[in-house]
Amino acid sequence: MVDYVILTGTRKRRIGTSIVLMLIGAVGGFAYRGYADSGDMADSNNLFLQSRIEVRDLKTQVADQKDKFATLQTKIEGVQAALEAITPSENTYNISPNKSMIVGGGRLTIGLIGSPTNEGVNININGQPHFAAVGDTISVAIDPATACQVRVKSFDMFKAVLIATCGAGKP
Repeated sequence: MVDYVILTGTRKRRIGTSIVLMLIGAVGGFAYRGYADSGDMADSNNLFLQSRIEVRDLKTQVADQKDKFATLQTKIEGVQAALEAITPSENTYNISPNKSMIVGGGRLTIGLIGSPTNEGVNININGQPHFAAVGDTISVAIDPATACQVRVKSFDMFKAVLIATCGAGKP
């Protein structure tokens, strides 16, 4: 009987020791996990703050690039307008007052008589005077096989912009 009591006491101590060790392990594991999680949380917080700073910097860069793009686009539009001013379209002619030029493949001699007025321009086409406003088209029959048209595109005080084309006439 004595052996049974000793075994029972030893067994109780072993169970008690096991329970205490498991509780110490659980509390230690919980404390370690809290420590590890706090480090992870600090790292996550630092990464979040860094990403906010990077996003702010990138937004600033995007705004700067938009400004540069708008500036470059304005410059391109200016260059394009200047290029169009010095390189007229096909069959488009800038004629100064009291000047003439041969156009339409050598078929027409067009001259601007005096400066344009508010209402229109006086145009001499192959020796025939015509008065025209913006958008007016003057038809000129060179011969039965050739018909030409002169249209007033625009004018100002210093020049008239005319479009002159010649094509096959009516048979």
